[in-house]
Amino acid sequence: MTPPFRAALFLALRRAGALIKRHIDRPNKVLFKGNSSINLITWVDSASDRLIRRIIQRRFPGHDFLTEESAPALKGSAFKWVIDPLDGTTNYAHHYPQCCVSIALEVRGEVLLAGVFDPFRDELFWAEKGRGAFMKTRGGSKRLRVSRTRRLKKSLLLTGFPYDRRERGDLYLSYVRAFLRKIQGIRRAGAAALDLCWVACGRVDGYWEWRLKPWDSAAGKLIVEEAGGRMSDFSGKPFSIYGEQTLATNGRIHKEMLRVMGNLRRR
Repeated sequence: MTPPFRAALFLALRRAGALIKRHIDRPNKVLFKGNSSINLITWVDSASDRLIRRIIQRRFPGHDFLTEESAPALKGSAFKWVIDPLDGTTNYAHHYPQCCVSIALEVRGEVLLAGVFDPFRDELFWAEKGRGAFMKTRGGSKRLRVSRTRRLKKSLLLTGFPYDRRERGDLYLSYVRAFLRKIQGIRRAGAAALDLCWVACGRVDGYWEWRLKPWDSAAGKLIVEEAGGRMSDFSGKPFSIYGEQTLATNGRIHKEMLRVMGNLRRR
């Protein structure tokens, strides 16, 4: 990827992140998507979406966009920006600072450049296909590496719950119960893109979730893989950002996690 792509990515991430950080402690009118009472949206989601698209469109007017908060803008370009302008909206609506901005550039169906910005920790995770994954902070930049944990019993995992959890909660909790017996701990942080970045930087050893959307995982996938991690579905098949199952690990505990998931499927 050429420098103009990276410059646009970083600028959009930081500008949107500044907007999100500036308004988190202010009262936000919360709306609901469709008939859901748990799928939230605030005006900041929409404002961040407009800001990101404006920054990128000024530089690349012919590119396509797939974002969480607006209708797809697909013109048939080989370049498509996949955007979550505020990942972790439920956290944000409750003034809980675990949320981020996620942007990926997909070229002819493959993500080649990606970034996730946590404005509350000032951590910008990014990766370029074939060139590694990195984290930029005020203190500088460092290359990301997944953890070295080799056994599931010594691992810390992250998970999340989809918006249909009231209807399928028993299924999702069956995975939590199965893993609780075999690991050191499970956390539910509430921002999928950051969860993937935390696998990439070694803060956790693995993460799984059902029914993510492309904008939830597009950037994180590249960051995890460029940091040496592995991603798949729950049966070990190649991961797709358009699929229903997300499993990300440091690679070392991947087979053990798949074994647990396989036992659940056979019940």
